[in-house]
Amino acid sequence: MEFHFLGTGAGVPSKQRNTSAIMLKFFNDYNGALWMFDCGEATQHRILYTKLKLSKLTRIFITHLHGDHIYGLPGVLGSRSFQGGDSPLYLYGPKGIKTFIETALTISETYLRYPLSIIEVEDGMTIDTGRHTVLVKELEHAIQSFGYRVEEKNKPGPLLVEKLQAIGVPEGPVYKDLKLGKTVTLEDGRTINGEDFVGPEQEGKKFAVLGDTRACRQAVALASGVDVLIHEATFMDKDRDIAYDYYHSTSTEAAKTARTANVSSLILTHISSRYQEKESELLNEARQIFKNTHLATDYYTFPVH
Repeated sequence: MEFHFLGTGAGVPSKQRNTSAIMLKFFNDYNGALWMFDCGEATQHRILYTKLKLSKLTRIFITHLHGDHIYGLPGVLGSRSFQGGDSPLYLYGPKGIKTFIETALTISETYLRYPLSIIEVEDGMTIDTGRHTVLVKELEHAIQSFGYRVEEKNKPGPLLVEKLQAIGVPEGPVYKDLKLGKTVTLEDGRTINGEDFVGPEQEGKKFAVLGDTRACRQAVALASGVDVLIHEATFMDKDRDIAYDYYHSTSTEAAKTARTANVSSLILTHISSRYQEKESELLNEARQIFKNTHLATDYYTFPVH
């Protein structure tokens, strides 16, 4: 999978950073589907400069209902239909997202060619998407704001081909059944149990995308042990009092959350335009606390291997 950052600014767009939007691209799971996290104004314009296709978009997760996180939604939903998308789309978000979308589509007389399911999430909700589970937790912001923890389910272990070849089992259709752990009878009459020839399960990847939030224990809980944490860093540490008053986080607070939660990688986003000439300082102060920190910019991509 791979993260594509389409908008990484805070509050209002700037020439350098658009409002919040992140796309997650799957390579093997879900036939290369896309998931989106937040959808600020002009998100679909940002998509035009990438190879991402709205027809591949299957799920949208909205963290909260501030305009810089949702004003791009009606356009994205309409364009997905205009561009030939006809497969189901699932939209998750706080209470009120259903009214917002239905009102915008009704007043603009926008007809969608595909089924749209709008699910209003609650604290503690778990969503099963097939290959993944998504845990929803409420954070601390001026309005209701959620974070999403996504866990890939464990994958079956690899087939131990060398072990099979060592006992004279040639490659063929039987390998598929053995990979599934089935007991099979070979042409020479031998019966073997596939479970004896499959390695340990491969642990799935985990990541967390947090909405706007102050530093809080819920953020640490969502991020615990993940491979990638995407965390807002609206302010530098010197402006921590302003950050607290406006229910946001500083770069150092995001880094402390990552360190406490024992994550592998931290990506900072939602950067205030007041730091356009000081972004390297913002990144450096986070790295003083958590070394493996990255600063997202618009069109930045981050692969999860």
